[in-house]
Amino acid sequence: MKHVRNALCALAALAAVFAAPPAWAAEPITVGLSMALTGGLAAVGKSGLLAMQIWAENTNAKGGLLGRPVKLVYYDDQSNPATVPGIYTKLIEVDKVDLVISGYATNMAAPAMPIVMQKNRLFFGLFSLGINEPFHYPKYFSMLVFGPDPKPTFSKGWFEIAMAQNPKPQTVALVTADAEFGRNALDGARENVKKLGLKTVYDRAYPPTTVDYTPIVRAVQASNPDLVYVASYPPDTVGIMRAINEVGLKTSMFGGALVGSPSAAVRTQLGPLLNGVVVVELWEPSPTMNFEGIWDFLKQYQAKAPAEGVDPLGYFLPPYAYAEMQILGDAITAVGSLDEDKLAQYMHSHSFKTIVGKISFGPDGEWTEPRPLFVQYHGIKGNDLEQFRDDSRITILSPKEYKTGDIVWPYNKARGE
Repeated sequence: MKHVRNALCALAALAAVFAAPPAWAAEPITVGLSMALTGGLAAVGKSGLLAMQIWAENTNAKGGLLGRPVKLVYYDDQSNPATVPGIYTKLIEVDKVDLVISGYATNMAAPAMPIVMQKNRLFFGLFSLGINEPFHYPKYFSMLVFGPDPKPTFSKGWFEIAMAQNPKPQTVALVTADAEFGRNALDGARENVKKLGLKTVYDRAYPPTTVDYTPIVRAVQASNPDLVYVASYPPDTVGIMRAINEVGLKTSMFGGALVGSPSAAVRTQLGPLLNGVVVVELWEPSPTMNFEGIWDFLKQYQAKAPAEGVDPLGYFLPPYAYAEMQILGDAITAVGSLDEDKLAQYMHSHSFKTIVGKISFGPDGEWTEPRPLFVQYHGIKGNDLEQFRDDSRITILSPKEYKTGDIVWPYNKARGE
């Protein structure tokens, strides 16, 4: 009996050895970033970080990269651009991370650019609109769908939808926050407005610290525009939509770039207030966008989201945060090293298969092929999250390869008034 017990103990010990995670012989590959974990952008930022952590977990389960585990090194930028330069200086000079990527959003990525350029580092911008346009830095890459000319592309489809209606709109109001993202978005919108021959009757930027949007909406209404194009960040999006409901804005088409509208937090806060809005988005749970691997990732993400207290759907930032890390990992594997010059050359010269489709990069690091979606919300009742799990409340208006229906026009009819 004693021999049997000894044999069983030996087998148990052996099983424990094989069941244990791999003992890494090398130091981890470190990827450094800032991320909005508090402040106005945190609801989106935290969801992106979880997606990156899932990528790291999946990668390490498969043996890591170059025989080494991967590790994220991150700090909270508090949704405050002023914190970003210090964070990236620390990541590069003190933490000595192997690679750096941006946190969420243009306003947070732009302040890191001078630091990474000075240090000659590879840099991946996550949802950063046109920040490399002034620099043409060859080691910058963008995880955003707006292609080689991102600023006008950001709103081009929105205006094309409007101008296809009968009668054609004649006037437009432009609204945004006075910050990097808003300025870039409206630069592109103005370019489109000029090409289309629309008359601008309102064009103003509000301070980023604005909390009461009612005076802005009243001023827009006083200009009596056919179209109202807004570029806003998530806290602004909620405030503006509530002000529109209070004022009762009358216009033929409203929307633009209401950032955060695909997130569960914004959708459940606003509910029916979103009806009729036409906005630019990146991915929707539509059969036309069923990319290989996307639902495998979302199942992982949605299983972890409740415990992490993040967006339970994960339709906005998470797929793209994960795809960004897929690209980095694939490039490292293909190159066989962390040499950033070689990585940049490889990323410029090869396409990548990701959970958000095939991606390739042009000279400025933007996508070679633009792929923005323009969608309209409709039929939303109450603030229940479940109604947003599929595409029954959202119509993809363009581009044609993903289109699921036509616009309800004008805005007040689409709102159900």
